[in-house]
Amino acid sequence: MIKRNSIINSNPLPNEPQTPDNLVSIATPAIKTPPDRLANLDAIRGFALLGILFLNIYFMANNFYGYAPHQPEILSDQIIEILSNFAFEGRFISLFSMLFGAGLWHQRCKAGDDIKAQHTIKRRLYWLIVFGLVHGVLIFSGDILLTYGLCGLLAYQYCSFAPKALLVKSVKFIMLALVVMALISLTIEDDPFYRGSAYYLQQLDIWTGSYTTQVMMQGMMVGYMLVIIPISILWYGAGLMLIGIYLMKQGYFKRGFSAKQLATFAVTGIIFAILDSVLSQSSSAVLKEISAIFMMLGAIPTALIYWHIIVKLCQNNPLKLTLLQNLGRVSLSFYILQSILGVLLLRHWMPQWQISFDRIDYMQLAIVLSVLQLGLAAIYVRFFNQGPLEYLMRVLSKRINI
Repeated sequence: MIKRNSIINSNPLPNEPQTPDNLVSIATPAIKTPPDRLANLDAIRGFALLGILFLNIYFMANNFYGYAPHQPEILSDQIIEILSNFAFEGRFISLFSMLFGAGLWHQRCKAGDDIKAQHTIKRRLYWLIVFGLVHGVLIFSGDILLTYGLCGLLAYQYCSFAPKALLVKSVKFIMLALVVMALISLTIEDDPFYRGSAYYLQQLDIWTGSYTTQVMMQGMMVGYMLVIIPISILWYGAGLMLIGIYLMKQGYFKRGFSAKQLATFAVTGIIFAILDSVLSQSSSAVLKEISAIFMMLGAIPTALIYWHIIVKLCQNNPLKLTLLQNLGRVSLSFYILQSILGVLLLRHWMPQWQISFDRIDYMQLAIVLSVLQLGLAAIYVRFFNQGPLEYLMRVLSKRINI
């Protein structure tokens, strides 16, 4: 069954069709020769990476269900959940997916007509799939790398499409994925999962138990994702990446959006977030799963607003939002690092936190880990130009075929 936060998180990935018509109408020249690094994209990537942590932190504790609510729910949990529906759920994973597409186009521009360089891009995607499998089985099955590698291979085939054609294709992909997810939602029959229930205690025993048991469970979950990805998530993620390619071709990574576009994004994002919040409070497991569809529909316009804010604050200047840019430059390495830290803390070092933590406690932990990542990234980039996993990916994709 598809869990609400596993849609793009792999417990993930990020969202949404219905692109406003005025987004199609602006036709600026495609970007032909981008520089080696784009400050705006680095800053957005760092911002998105921190945002993903605020949702993944629950699943780093219980890798299948995430947060275990009280029965009845406490007020602070309800407030944080509703705020999350408007500002966090699906937003950052959608933003990250668009960025991935933008990065594909950036790499494609740098490769030009060099066939060898184009093959290197594809090998990087294959190796990303390998990294995702290792990460998902051995560390945290809420992995996005496997999904991004597969979605990237599909999206890359459409890099040469005209901007309007990219949007049309992205809408088709995303709508296909949402229809499949809605149909799957109708089959959901969940066991009661709340703080203190028998099923909660069973899950708690697994995710605070032996590492071997956790690896076996994560292997099963990754296997499940390999079944789900081709029928739904592949099209959803690739659709978001096509939007990212569109944004690059139209120059939105430099100038942001118009006031009219931002107003459209805000209204549509709020409407879908309200629908999501109402349905997610239902006692019906089916309606709760269907609420995730509205979450995904509301995530794209909100992600685009975030994109705009960072673009305007950074102005493609390497001296602005440097903390976020630093983190964006080493995002692959620090994505794995945040998984390692979260899993170690919540399952092995301080497993009692899974019993005592409410949503506000998880948020505080995510803030602490975010500050830690920003500080470590700032120190790291003073001495090294790229992260260790970024370097390994570069070496493998250039030298070893898989």
